[in-house]
Amino acid sequence: MATAADVIKMIKEHEVKFVDYRFTDTRGKEQHVSVPARTVDSAKFDDGHAFDGSSIAGWKGIQASDMLLMPDASTAHMDPFTDEATLILTCDVVEPSDGKGYDRDPRSIAKRADAYLKSTGVGDVAYFGPEPEFFIFDSVTWNVDMSGSMCKVVSEEAPWASGHEFEGGNKAHRPPVKGGYFPVPPVD
Repeated sequence: MATAADVIKMIKEHEVKFVDYRFTDTRGKEQHVSVPARTVDSAKFDDGHAFDGSSIAGWKGIQASDMLLMPDASTAHMDPFTDEATLILTCDVVEPSDGKGYDRDPRSIAKRADAYLKSTGVGDVAYFGPEPEFFIFDSVTWNVDMSGSMCKVVSEEAPWASGHEFEGGNKAHRPPVKGGYFPVPPVD
């Protein structure tokens, strides 16, 4: 398991310019705060990085919004998409008043669930992970004006496309909404 010293070494070896502290909000969207790499030292792994919890939907009100991001050294990896060398660290979100995991932080929820399973004897280990999904659209159009707004999704694979004209024909059969997880090809 990586340590704070390993991360500091990685920052030097890769000439990292920025460290990106990442965490997930309650709805599963990844959030982040980027800081200059020169501000990251071993104390940051003990003291955390302060941030405003009221900026995250459904978390804190502005009257008590101070929170801490506690970097997890074992998650350190280089961001392959940035122009400047950037190191990513996944963080736990904690309450600064007592140092406990924030009750709406998905990592904290998962850790508490794992501890509960072990303490009650229900299980030895819990596995948590994302559920990657994607959708293929042929086109998306939208409009916003004084009278309202609209969004239209065109997808040959969509259930509502059975009556549309398509180049090469339309076989008409489409899996129903919430019913297309395991059908074998072809769609028709």
